[in-house]
This record gives sequence, structure tokens and C-alpha cells, in this order.
Amino acid sequence: MDYKFKTKPYAHQLTALQKSWNKETYAYFMEMGTGKTKVLIDNLAMLYDKGKVDGALIIAPKGVIGTWYNQEIPTHLPDHIENVSVLWQALITKKQQENLDSLFKTEEKLHILIMNVEALSTSKGTEFAAKFLNCHRSMIAIDESTTIKNSSAKRTKNILSLAKLAKYRRIMTGSPVTKNPLDLYSQCEFLSPWLLNFQSFYAFRNRYAEMKTINARGRSIQVVNYFKNIGELSDKLKNFSYRVLKEDCLDLPDKIYVKRNIALTPEQLKVYQQMKTTALAILNGKQVTSVTVLTQLMRLHQITCGHFTADDGSTQIIKNNRISELMNVLEEIEGKAIIWANYQHDIVQIQKAIEKEYDKDYAVTYYGLTPQDERQENIKKFQNDPNCRFLIGTPQTGGYGITLTAANTVIYYSNGYDLEKRLQSEDRAHRIGQKKAVTYVDLITEKTVDEKIVKALRKKINIASEVLGEELRDWI
Repeated sequence: MDYKFKTKPYAHQLTALQKSWNKETYAYFMEMGTGKTKVLIDNLAMLYDKGKVDGALIIAPKGVIGTWYNQEIPTHLPDHIENVSVLWQALITKKQQENLDSLFKTEEKLHILIMNVEALSTSKGTEFAAKFLNCHRSMIAIDESTTIKNSSAKRTKNILSLAKLAKYRRIMTGSPVTKNPLDLYSQCEFLSPWLLNFQSFYAFRNRYAEMKTINARGRSIQVVNYFKNIGELSDKLKNFSYRVLKEDCLDLPDKIYVKRNIALTPEQLKVYQQMKTTALAILNGKQVTSVTVLTQLMRLHQITCGHFTADDGSTQIIKNNRISELMNVLEEIEGKAIIWANYQHDIVQIQKAIEKEYDKDYAVTYYGLTPQDERQENIKKFQNDPNCRFLIGTPQTGGYGITLTAANTVIYYSNGYDLEKRLQSEDRAHRIGQKKAVTYVDLITEKTVDEKIVKALRKKINIASEVLGEELRDWI
């Protein structure tokens, strides 16, 4: 393909572009870590250079909109394309309003609006998006399109209405079917009602699912009995989609790192600022020990996870976005995953959330409170039982000496300060017996000590030396 890319595409990315770049509708069903974001940006750049678009609305989960804005677009959009990229915000300052207004200026630039999918649940967000699309020759794209799988949800209905305002439409996800084939209806409807050619969700359901009636709490409801005609559905999808699994990408590195950003809730921000003030007062005192330093850092870090240990030893709970972002990630991936967390409290919460969303047999644990006689059984179950998808543990307990090669995704719900434990826990999945590339996902709370810990770990810095050094105050 004769195009001057800013960053060289892998072979599978080039294939995706060759198949899709000038089509009005297309689905990138590319597994996490295979670079679907770059493909979308390259596709947008090519359409802009051909004079086919001058605007793009990117709809993405809350945890990745910052990555689109700060990393992906600056990294992959060719330098010769002047652009105005803006993150949507409902509550804005005068400066932010000016940024939003710049999206409607007529100069010859590529205008990119990045919106959290939740913003499209509101009339304010939907109206602004419609205004933007009506002002430009546009592409509209959904990153992690399973966020619109519920055809009855308000945001799905709003996004489907917005799709009609853009000539070019793209969806992106590694797991288009998270629970059952019915997940596909709204995603395909977003691209075009004519792709599957059904008049309604119910017509689609009747074609691919056999229903039965059951009694639940005194009323009759319909549930899926079994699915049918799945081969036909698969053939239809192939006409407008490109599927990539990590195991198919021989050109990928064997370790792939992904960051998911999380914002503090107002409750967290208040407590974090109070704790930071207290920590600074203590650390500015004359008698500062390593224990004092680590205690204050640990409390700040705990707050980013939604709790902290008070002076009396009790655990204080704070409303946070971390669990919901984890569940978003789990929905996006295929296969098995290890979830490492630094605190026992987090493991309990993660286990509860997975049991609520999936089933108790979907997850096993490996941490301090896991009975010794169950630990090896849990490893065996995780490695061999296809129904067991998640192992939840602490790097302190499970990060050494065990083999977890059934997983090709490793999620760090939270990190500790120990570089060796981080590297050891990474290697539970990435070792002899692993036949796939391994993706490492870090959940990171923006503008907190959480960011600093992960940044240092990524650089292979000895955390202990920084924690006890002069750079401590810069962290806080």
C-alpha cells in the first residue's frame, strides 16, 4: 500500500487497511494488543488525505479516551496532517469551551472529537456530537463497540441516531460477542441496517436464537433456549469485518503493554487531597523514617483503589471507578486472564464483581487468605478447566514459582513498589509453555501516586530508592 505512514504498520495492520480504508462501513474485530487503534487512525488519515473527511467522532470507554488524546493520535497521525483534537467534557472552564469551539472553525484541518461513551447517554453530549457531525464530512468510530450491545439502552439508541450523520462508520473490538451472538445486532446496526438486513432486533433474534418461556418471580419471561444458523451469521460478518487474534500475528512482540486510565471520583479526590496534605506535613518533619514514608505512600495508593487503612486499623471504603473499568477490560478480552492486585481488600471486591457478572466458577484466587490445600487445585483448575477464566491473586503470594500459561492477558489492578515482584508476576504467564503473545494491562489512576509507581516500574527503576530519595515530594 502506497501511503506515508507515521509509524510502520505490522503486516496484519496493513491487511486490515487494504481491506477497509475506503469502505463506508467496516468492523475491526482485532484482539487487544494487536493495534486496532493505529489501524483506525491510519484509516482516518488516508480518508482525510483523499479529501473524503475532515472530521472524526471517536467514542470510547472512559478508561481509554485519555490514551487516544495523549498518546495514540500524537503517535500515529502523520505530521503533515494539521489537526484539532479535543476531549469532550460536560463541565468545562472557559479555556475548555474555547477548545470545543475550535472544532467548528472552517480552516483546513482534521477535526477530531473524542467522547466517553457514557456522555452519549445524555442529551447534552448527544446534541453536541450531532452538531459536530453536521458541521463536517465525518467518520464516526466506536472503540470497544460492545458498549452498545444492549439495543434498549439509551446510549445505544442515541449513538445509532448519530451514526446516520456520518458517511464513514467504524467499530472496533477484540470480543464482539461477549455473552452471546445477540450482542452483534446493535453493533452491526450502527454500521448499517442493511448489513444484516433485519427490520428489528426481534427479527434478528428469531433468526439466530430459539426462545423458550419460563416463570420468574410470578411472571413469564422469554430466554434463549439455544442458538441456530450461526454459520450463516458468521459468513455475513466476513463481508464487512477483519478478525485478528494475537496468536495469528507472528509479527507482534511477545510482550504487549497497555494502559487504562481511571479518573478519581469526587469522593476520592477529596480524601486524596486531605491525605496528601497530611503526608506532606509529616514528611516535612525532622524525624522521617522509611516506614513513615512507605505508610503515607501506601495510604495515598490505597485511596486510588477505593479504600484506605485508618489509624485504628479499620478499612474505609470510598466510591471509585476502578472495579467498573476492570469489568470493561474483562469484557474486551478473550481467553483467560490473571488479575494481580496489591491489597487483599481489592481481591475480595474483584471476586464479588466477577461472581455477580459471570459465575462463581469463572474465577479462582491465589493470595494470603486462599487456604494452602486449595492453592494447587486452583492453579490446576485455571490451567485446565475451560470454564475457569480468571485467577485473582497478589504478586506477593502468587508471583513466584507457579506456571499460569493458560492466560495470555495479565491485568494489574494495582501495583506494589517492588520491581522484582512485578517482573516475577509478569513471568507467570510469559514462560516456557506459553504459545501466544502476552498482553499486560495496567489500571492507572490519573494524576496520582499511582501513575508514578507504574511509570517507574515501566522504566525498570528500583522503587525503593526513589521512595526514600529526594524525588519523593515530586511524586506527591
